[in-house]
Parts: sequence; C-alpha cells; structure tokens
Amino acid sequence: MKFIRNLSFLLVGLVLGFALPMSAQQADQFKLARIKYRGGGDWYNDPSALKNIAEYIRQHTSIAINPDYDDVSIGSSNLFKYPFAFLTGHGNITINQAEASNLRKYMDNGGFLYVDDDYGLDKHFRDMMKKVYPDEKLIELPFSHPIYHQLYDFPDGLPKIHKHDGKAPQGFGIFRNGRLVCFYTYETNIADGWVNPDVHNDPEAIRQKAFRMGANILIYALTNGK
Repeated sequence: MKFIRNLSFLLVGLVLGFALPMSAQQADQFKLARIKYRGGGDWYNDPSALKNIAEYIRQHTSIAINPDYDDVSIGSSNLFKYPFAFLTGHGNITINQAEASNLRKYMDNGGFLYVDDDYGLDKHFRDMMKKVYPDEKLIELPFSHPIYHQLYDFPDGLPKIHKHDGKAPQGFGIFRNGRLVCFYTYETNIADGWVNPDVHNDPEAIRQKAFRMGANILIYALTNGK
C-alpha cells in the first residue's frame, strides 16, 4: 500500500517536470494492472488496449510506464503493487466479500480503478460496487472536473467512441475522503479506441480522441489532478 502512495507522489514530479534523481527515475518505471474477475465476463477482451495506451503515454509525457501490463486477480494482494488498475468486459462479474474487501482497501490506500463499459457491463459493475462500497454512490462528474482537463481539454466531457445504445457518454466516479478512487465510463467505450486499428476499424480521429482521454485519465489517477 505504501508503494502506491510513494509512486503516485513520484509521478507528480515526472508529469509536472520536477527534477528527480536518476535512481528515482529508474525506479519509477511501472506497469498497469488489468483486473481478472470471476462470473463469466470477458475481462480479457481487447488485449492490445492497455499496451497501446501505455505506449501513447510514453510518447506524449515523461511518465516512465512499462507497456507490458499484468493481469491481476481482483482478490490478490499483488494488486497493491499497481497504482492504476483497469477493468472492462461485456458480461457478469462475481465477487465474494474477501474480493470486495481487497478492492476497497486497494482504493482506500491510494490505488485508482478505471472501469470502461464495453457494452453490457453496466448492471454487473454497479452490483459489484455495491458490495465494495455499500454506502457510496456513483456520481456523474461535471464537465468542469479536472479529469477532463489534464493534458488535453474535453470541455464537453467524454468523447463518443462507439455507438452502443446511442446515448450520450457519461463519466461517473466514487469519492473517498474527497479523492476520486474509481472512474467509470459509460456509453462511449474509450478503451476500444486504444486497440490495434484493424480490430474495430475506427477512424484515426476517433482513436486519437480515445487516446487523449485515456492520457487524461491516467495522468489524473497518478497525480490526483494536481
């Protein structure tokens, strides 16, 4: 848990351009975590997404991120090694109380969870979060929230990447002690815009919007918007 807090602090310096000792910069190269869960949902879909957003971050910021992400079970103590965890899929999620407690401790101790609805995840994700935080609600973030104004400016909130049900995209969050610990994107499918171009054949302009919003999410998560 201390690893998460220290790494997030270190990354503030990298993103904002503070001078850091070489040893600190070398130690800062970190991996993203992709969440594995039970229940039949395809947590493993679009395997190129995290690798490609990591490469984008490496090219457009000074954050030393390893493009080779790790798959981590939702109840594993290894989750605490990663400052940023990603969850997606189309279907059911099953978690027990131990898994819910592990994820809650992860977020309460500095970890950040980003969840992207890949169509069909919404109900299952919301049910999962009721187990993780029974007394918290997902709150829709206003367009003025800093997550939309990090490296790139999105004055109208989330970009629309895929049609889904044709609704306007929405971004929701869960806050703990004033800190955004979980960001959930709905009716947009940001992460599908990160995958290799031949998977969904999205226009390059759409893919760039997805990458830019992804960069904002990651930078916000690592710096708490500072």
